[in-house]
Amino acid sequence: MRLVATAALVAVAAVAHAQVAGVGVNEGAITGTGFPATLAEYRFFADAAAQRPAPGVTAYRLNTPLWSDGAEKLRFVFVPAGMQAHAKGEGLIDFPMGSALIKTFAFSQEGRRRLIETRVLLHRAEGWVALPYLWNAQQTEARLAIAGARVQVTTPAGQAISYSVPNKNQCKECHALSGAITPIGPKARNLAPEWLAAFHRAGRLDRVPAVAARLPVWEQRAGATPAAAARGYLDANCGHCHNPAGSASNSGLDLRWEQDDPALIGINKHPVAAGRGAGAFAVDILPGDPDHSILPFRMNSTEGGVAMPELGKSTVDPAGVKAVRDWIAGMPATR
Repeated sequence: MRLVATAALVAVAAVAHAQVAGVGVNEGAITGTGFPATLAEYRFFADAAAQRPAPGVTAYRLNTPLWSDGAEKLRFVFVPAGMQAHAKGEGLIDFPMGSALIKTFAFSQEGRRRLIETRVLLHRAEGWVALPYLWNAQQTEARLAIAGARVQVTTPAGQAISYSVPNKNQCKECHALSGAITPIGPKARNLAPEWLAAFHRAGRLDRVPAVAARLPVWEQRAGATPAAAARGYLDANCGHCHNPAGSASNSGLDLRWEQDDPALIGINKHPVAAGRGAGAFAVDILPGDPDHSILPFRMNSTEGGVAMPELGKSTVDPAGVKAVRDWIAGMPATR
């Protein structure tokens, strides 16, 4: 299930939580040198099982989120009192030391939500630290899972899968930028203007950044252009690795939203290394012909060494594949 809510409602409810006075987050757990054994030690939630944030913790959503086997994702951010995050144009918000990003993954069946894991990004003096916490079957506690885990779940599409909770080192594979762990999601271009304005009014953000072109809200993608829907999806799902400073920089692909060079996006681009991942196809994107393009071929696979993304999925996202195929199909053919 995708997290569906209007940006305005999320903004109002989230900032209301941030403005409530009272006992708050355990900031020492964020900035300390150790790894807290339980999620509860941070005090991010007033009611963790219900995912109700504590005072000072603000809920947010992304316009176009990263897809993970159809999991519902509940996102929260904490900025220490008296400090502010800094807007840096349309890109990633710069959160001060002592901040935390919290993301819970859940699957719902018959109207009942089951929390699987909560990942935290902690901004410490030495940089960002990523830690995964695994929820117990009783939904009463989430414990540190340094080594990761496998959990049997049923996806919203009815598929029974072995869901992968990443280990601490695997977190680095997606969050590495120039070798350092870096947040991925909260970029100004992928956040609602109402949320950014409310976060600013609450004193948590220094200013509301101007955004010329925002990623479309995924649930409303039918109203966006095929290019915007596809490029937004690729930015959220692939751009954190496929960029000049990312872990897949050697591919030569740059799938970030702001990239406008056709060759770097993959149009008529030959892969750096031919192999099983290329299938029988010659270029990443063959305009007008998604059936002979490597990009949708890899997105539509779950086979090791072929599937993209390599981590974070056990199943294919048909909506994402369709968005990319529709975009390619609408390009003027070049052959």
